[in-house]
Amino acid sequence: MRIRPYIPNKDYEYLSKWIDDERTHAFWCANLFPYPLTPEAFHDVLAKNSMERADSAYVATEDHGQVVGFFCYSVNPEDNMGFLKFIMVDKAKRGKGYGKEMLTLALRYAFQITGAKAVGLNVFPENNSAKRCYEKAGFVERNVTKNAFAYKDEVWSRCNMVAVLSEE
Repeated sequence: MRIRPYIPNKDYEYLSKWIDDERTHAFWCANLFPYPLTPEAFHDVLAKNSMERADSAYVATEDHGQVVGFFCYSVNPEDNMGFLKFIMVDKAKRGKGYGKEMLTLALRYAFQITGAKAVGLNVFPENNSAKRCYEKAGFVERNVTKNAFAYKDEVWSRCNMVAVLSEE
């Protein structure tokens, strides 16, 4: 697996097919993107986050180049804390270790290239498979905010997780 910068005209067609139900969409982005996803809305939010938070979008590819994952990453130079968001894996690849492998590469990039000392992310604990994936990649729960997000007749908590650079 490799990670590389997201190329809108090349990559959107793949990831736009990975989430095909509203609840999964809400788990993924906390409705920061409209459902169903459109290229305009997706790229507008990415551009806004790039300008306001210095987020960069990346894809994970299999060795032969097929896109299998997506995430955004930024690092705060003041405290060397990185942050991952909008983490998504091709639905045909979920549960097969692709997410863990992608996050392992993202953490390597964060620690070795951007100089982050720790990397955080948020997940809804109700999204059990995502939370387990993050734990397998080395993230640990830092805190939970109860009743942080309403989705239809459900109310979800928000779990902040962190992976810390080991001093080995």
